[in-house]
Order: sequence, then C-alpha cells, then structure tokens
Amino acid sequence: MSNYPKFGAGLWHFASYVDRYATDGYAPPVTTLEQIARAGRVDDLSVVDVPYPFTEGVTIDQVKAALVEHGLEAIGVTPEIYLRKFSKGAFTHPDPAVRAELLEFLNEAADVVRALGAQYLKVWPGQDGWDYPFQVDHRQQWRLAVDGMRELAQANSDIKIVIEYKPREPRGKMFWDSAAKTALGIKEMGVDNVGVLLDFGHALYGGESPSASAQLLIDQGLLWGMDVNDNLRGWDDDLVVGTVHPVEVFEFFYTLKVNGWEGVWQLDQFPFREDTVEAANLSIRFLKALHRALDELDVEALRAAQLRQDAMGAQRIVQDVLFSCMRGE
Repeated sequence: MSNYPKFGAGLWHFASYVDRYATDGYAPPVTTLEQIARAGRVDDLSVVDVPYPFTEGVTIDQVKAALVEHGLEAIGVTPEIYLRKFSKGAFTHPDPAVRAELLEFLNEAADVVRALGAQYLKVWPGQDGWDYPFQVDHRQQWRLAVDGMRELAQANSDIKIVIEYKPREPRGKMFWDSAAKTALGIKEMGVDNVGVLLDFGHALYGGESPSASAQLLIDQGLLWGMDVNDNLRGWDDDLVVGTVHPVEVFEFFYTLKVNGWEGVWQLDQFPFREDTVEAANLSIRFLKALHRALDELDVEALRAAQLRQDAMGAQRIVQDVLFSCMRGE
C-alpha cells in the first residue's frame, strides 16, 4: 500500500456560491464552522486552508475547537483582500490610507496564523492589477506591490508568506500573473520568508505548463505550497482534479517527486452544483491513484525517452501506469 501524502483543501470548497447569474446562490450560506464539519466528513482529508475573517459571529476559539473535533489542522490562513473595499487594488490601491488599512488587516491575519499553528499566510491580491490600457503606471504598480509585500514580510519575519499568482480574474490582468514574474518580484524583495503557492489551474489557464512552472519555482527555492484542481483552460473553472487534464496533473506531480518536493496535496475547487463532500472524496480518490502510479512509474525508461524527445514512447509509459492505477490497490 502506498504511503500517501497528507491531503488538504481550502475551506471554500465546502461553502456555497453565487455568481453573476445565480445571485441568490446555489445553496444556502454555510458558516465557517459548518465548512469545517463538512471537511471532517471527507475520507483522508487532514488539513484545511482557512479563509479570514470567519463568518459572522464565529470566534478563533470556536475555529480551533472545531478543527480538533473533526480531526483537522490548519495549513494556512487566506485573508480576504479581494472584496469591495479593495476593488481598485490592495497593495496597489491608489489611496495610501487604504494600503495602510490593508497592512493592518494582514498583520491581524498573521496573528491568526500563529493562533492556529498554521504553516503560512497565503496572500492572493486578486484586485491588484488593471483592466484597461493606460489605466495604471506599471512602474508604480511594481513598486507598490513589491514594497508592500516586503513590508508585510518584515513585520512578520517569524511566519512564512506565500503568494498565489493568477493571470486574471477578478481584474482583467492581475499583477502577480505568472510563476516567473512572481519569482522575480520575490527576489527583489530581499526577504527570506516569502515564497509561492502554485495553483495548478492558474498555471494551466495562464498558458503555462504547470510542470515547468513547478520546476522553475523549485529551482529558485520558492515552491512552498500548491493547490490542485482542473479547468477547460480558458478560465479558472476550479473543477475536480483530473477530470479534464489527467496527464498534465500526473506530469506536475512527477516533477514534484523527482525533485524531492514534499508537502500537502491540496484541493482548491469550487463545486458550485455538486455535493461538496462527494467532490472532495472523488478528488482524493484520483490523487491516491496518481500517487500509486508515481510509485510504479519506470522513471529510468521515461528519462531515456525524454533524452531522445521520444513523445510517443513517453506517452506509452505514462498511459500504461497512470490509467491502470485507477483500478485501485
């Protein structure tokens, strides 16, 4: 039997959702505590990424108790810095007072990381960016985004901070939009407690190879976390992992394995119309099969095919092991 890694999920996986059409939502609202309870019903799920602030009326002591009750640990805290208040940007907001308010809130979220014993503060500044040509001064955006993140890191030097990049949405073009740009910005910060959380789907629909992006970040010592999901490549659909691009998911995890990367295999999915617990169970079922396939993969034969750039030979090796492992242990 495979020695499986830890599996995790963002708590939002277990929430309810609205969009610009079903503005009344696809299901009744779900509190932070109810999301934790749902996560606790998923087979083999042991860690969660916790959004902050919690739903109204929920305290940090209640969250800690709920995590213990349901056998879960917090891997990270994700502050909501992408809502209406920051519609013109978070780190890059044109108003210095809003930027100061942002840093105060992020320092508060860092305290939640400490209180929950989490591994990192995850920063996803979805509103940093632009929508129209000439809307922003790109040099100023770089300065505000990089300097602001440096200030946050220096104020919280005892915890890890990870940036989750994404090409677009909600802004037409996000500032932290690629693996390479994010790595370059972190290098300019000159701090040692900022890294990257690579979202498989963000890399995919941003036109990257998730495997190549992972390798770049590993080589720079910056791949500190990852999320997996799937999409149709034109948008961040956050579908169940492996339902559209199983071979590229396999290549991504192969890259992690051959580099000795160890960490939580974490879900970042939005099952709008599906049962959230069932969607998580199906995801982990696939990830466990993929893990077994990695154990059985003939790495030397694959590397030999790669040295020849033998595409068909490599595909045959991968297909034989990946799809046979779906039959179970």
